[in-house]
Amino acid sequence: SHIRHAWDPTKSVAQNLAEMGLADDPNKAVPVPRKKLLGMEVESDGRKQGKKIVRKPYVVNEMEYEASLPEKKSNTLSRDLIDYVRYMIQNHGENYKASTGYEKNYYQDTPKQIKRKINVYKNFYPEEYKDFIASLKQEKMDVQ
Repeated sequence: SHIRHAWDPTKSVAQNLAEMGLADDPNKAVPVPRKKLLGMEVESDGRKQGKKIVRKPYVVNEMEYEASLPEKKSNTLSRDLIDYVRYMIQNHGENYKASTGYEKNYYQDTPKQIKRKINVYKNFYPEEYKDFIASLKQEKMDVQ
């Protein structure tokens, strides 16, 4: 969005990017160092970069600021997966083999896949998992 707001439609792409302090060609922006290939010396492109005038430095500054902000953790599971895992735990508990032949297992998950999904649920929502297990134990006690 910063680039879009600073863009001048009357200028070329290279001119717009140069004014913002951005490179239009990464091969020219980062020079290739001298290398030795099979005993022969190969030099990088001999063009010298003149000093560029950056007229819109705020674009790069704003982009750097945005990049330095910490990312929001958006680790969530789908409601369907949560319901699936809770259903499997509720009906089969730790018996993953018994849960494979069940009608809710419409993806035909193997016992290891079901176990992995349950472990992912445990890791994403540890408090909710503990409360769920506690409610299951309470239900069992009420039934007996």
